[in-house]
Amino acid sequence: MAVVIDIAGLPTDHIVFGPSPLAELGAALHVLSEPGHHPARAEWAASVHCALPADLADRLCEADFLWRSTRSDILLPAVPGRTFEEDLDAVDGMSHERYVDAALEISCAALRYGPAGAGSPLTDPVDRDRALDRAAARGPRQRAFVERLLADPVPVRAWIRRLLEDCHEEFFARAWEEVRPRLAADARHKTELLKRKGLPDAMAAVSSAVSVDGTAGRLVIDKMYEGRTTALDREAGLGIAFVPTAFAWPHLLALHARGWRPVIQYPMADPQQSRYPAPASGELLARRLSALAHPTRLRMCRTLAFAPHTTGELASSLSMTAPEVSRHLAVMRKAGLLSTRRHGRYVQHSLDLSVVARLGSEFLETVLR
Repeated sequence: MAVVIDIAGLPTDHIVFGPSPLAELGAALHVLSEPGHHPARAEWAASVHCALPADLADRLCEADFLWRSTRSDILLPAVPGRTFEEDLDAVDGMSHERYVDAALEISCAALRYGPAGAGSPLTDPVDRDRALDRAAARGPRQRAFVERLLADPVPVRAWIRRLLEDCHEEFFARAWEEVRPRLAADARHKTELLKRKGLPDAMAAVSSAVSVDGTAGRLVIDKMYEGRTTALDREAGLGIAFVPTAFAWPHLLALHARGWRPVIQYPMADPQQSRYPAPASGELLARRLSALAHPTRLRMCRTLAFAPHTTGELASSLSMTAPEVSRHLAVMRKAGLLSTRRHGRYVQHSLDLSVVARLGSEFLETVLR
C-alpha cells in the first residue's frame, strides 16, 4: 500500500522544501488533541492545556476534527508562507467551495471528501446530506459545525481564522520561534541535497518511507492506504512542497487531494530517534505479523530465542519432520525474523531479537505514519 505521486518530467526547481508556520500550528494542534501519539511532546501539551483560557479551550474542542485525525488544505498550504499571516491570507484566497471541501475532509488519510465528480455540498442537496450524515457519525458537535459551515461559510471561515490567530498569540508564537531556525536549516539541507546529489538522496533524507521510482517517474510513499495524485497539474499548480515539522513525528502526511498541489509534511530528523533503525515498510510489517500468527512458528520462536538450532535439531525438539520445519523457517526468514550462521557443515538459525523487540513500536509508527 502506498501513496503515489506522478512527477515525470517535473523540473527540480518545482520541488520546494520550506517550513510553514500554519502547517506547524496544525501539527501542534494535533499534538494537543492526541498527546498519546506524541509522548515526546506530552509535557509541552500538558503545560499548554493547563494555561489555556476556558473560551479558547472550548473553541479548540469544537473544531478539533480539523486536525485530530488528518490535516486538510486549510492547515497544509500548497506553497509554504514566510509568515503566519501570509499562510492565513493564502487560505483566505480559497473559494468557498474549495474551503468547504477542505474542511469536510474528516476521514483519515486526507482523501478528497466525496466521490470523484461529486458536486459542492453548498449547492448540491445530495452532497449536502452526505456531508451532514458523515458529520453526524462523528458526533453532534461536529454536525452542528458542518450545518453552520454549509449554511453560510463566511462567518465560519472568519471564526476559524480568529481561532488560529488566538492559538498563535496564546501559545504557538513562542513554540514557533523555538523550532523555526531548525526547520529552516533542515529545509536548506534537503534543498542542497536535491541540487548536489539528486532526488533519490533528498527523498531518502526526508524519510525511509519515501522512495523514487525513476523508471515510472513517480514518488512512492509507504502508507497503510492507497492514494494517487500528480505534481504535474498546471491548474492546481505545478510542483510539490515538502514541509518539515518538529511536532508531527511519527506522522508523515501526504496530502493528495484532487485538484490540490501535493504537500508532504515530514518529521524533521531527531538525534534521539536516529539511534533506532528506520521502521519496516507496511508490507514487511504485515509479513512479520503474519509469520508470527502461526502457533507452530511461535513455538519455534521460543526455541530459537534461547539458542541457535539447526533444522534437524528443531525438527527433533518439536516432533516435526525436517521439510515441515524448513517451510516454517522459510516464512520466518522472508519476514526478516531470523539470523543464520554456518557452523562447520551445519547451518544454525536464531531469532533476531532486535527485530522482534522493535515490532510493537514499528507497528505503532507504521499505522500512525
